[in-house]
Amino acid sequence: MGEATLEISRMQWFRERGLKWVLAPGALVILYVFFGIFGRNYFSYPTLVNIIDAAYYIGFISMGVTFVIISGGIDLSIGTVMMCAAIIGGTALKRGFPMIPSLLLVIAVGLAFGYLNGLLVSRLKMPPFIVTLGTMMISMGFGSIVANVQSATFPIRGQPGGWFKDIFLYLGTSGAAIPTGALLLAAVAVICHLTLSNTKLGRYTYAIGSNLEAARLSGVDVKKWQTLVYVIAGGTAGIGGISYAAVYTTVLPAQGQGFELNAIAAAVIGGTSLAGGIGTIWGTIIGVFIMSVLATGLPALNLEAHYQTFFTGVIVIGAVLLDMYRIRKGAEVRIETPADVYKASMAEKIAGMRRELASNRAGGNGQQAADIQAQIAAARVELKSTFARMKAEEKAEQVRIRAEERAADHEFAEMVKHKELAQEKKMER
Repeated sequence: MGEATLEISRMQWFRERGLKWVLAPGALVILYVFFGIFGRNYFSYPTLVNIIDAAYYIGFISMGVTFVIISGGIDLSIGTVMMCAAIIGGTALKRGFPMIPSLLLVIAVGLAFGYLNGLLVSRLKMPPFIVTLGTMMISMGFGSIVANVQSATFPIRGQPGGWFKDIFLYLGTSGAAIPTGALLLAAVAVICHLTLSNTKLGRYTYAIGSNLEAARLSGVDVKKWQTLVYVIAGGTAGIGGISYAAVYTTVLPAQGQGFELNAIAAAVIGGTSLAGGIGTIWGTIIGVFIMSVLATGLPALNLEAHYQTFFTGVIVIGAVLLDMYRIRKGAEVRIETPADVYKASMAEKIAGMRRELASNRAGGNGQQAADIQAQIAAARVELKSTFARMKAEEKAEQVRIRAEERAADHEFAEMVKHKELAQEKKMER
């Protein structure tokens, strides 16, 4: 096809797929500028630090749940697993464990719950929704049992072991705060992105989410890779638990319910399809920062926290509707009508005339260039009028066909009705 036809196909691709990847970054910029204009002192360095701080633990678990959703599953336990891992690590620290083994224990607990989820989903073929709902309750109870229903407090700055807070927020001698955790968040995001885009695990994750049975028939060890996806989610939950402890210091038992919804919302806002098979880590990160901007921006407008829940729900519904639109458009079988064929051929003809016009202008043929310019203008007018006429004729033809179909349906229904009445009269006799 010509350049014009190629341009039309690119525009169609953008409407069906590319638009989704533009909306999330655009929404992030618009929200940040909006809160900066109407909020109190929002365009400031401390506010930027708060935005990044609020993105840590949701960011880590969102990356893990992105793997799960792309594979066609769901993880409702990732929030409570994060808090369970954090409180178990804090309890171990309180009972004399050194800091580094305690932090490793946090990650180990997350990996263990992820492995359990993966086994139940992949080996026993249990629905991911039910499995992770169960492990959500198990993790809430297990953390409370280990901690004896007591809170776990991690060391503050200046105390032995308080150095781990510098991983996420470094305070200089002058009191300036540097959000060093952004480097860790970026590093984990790069690793997850490379895993999804450049490894066998990533390819199989997309394949399983797109069509599990087709992936299995193609020789993919579905059980192995499904399990590994949930293990990754558990590992990111462990990292999220460490970041939560670093930011908030005190971890309470039986917490974390609701964090998984924020993580899923961030992934969906960032373009991950709940139908599976579609999603990116960078899109999820953008979704995380949209929610973080909402969390920090609404108080700047003197609005309470429940407004964040409301607006997050609105954004999630909008993202899901956009995903449904993309899926529906992708599944449509596009049949070109004569008007469409005519438009494409004329667009290609005009594109050829433009190339000829450019070459004549470059060669200094002014008169010939002017003639071609007039031909292009005439072709555009002809294209517009003829295409509109052909479309109107096609629409009228479709209306006529639908009217004939309705008339035929009505005639058939009347015929059936008369036949039934005749049979009833015959039976009465």
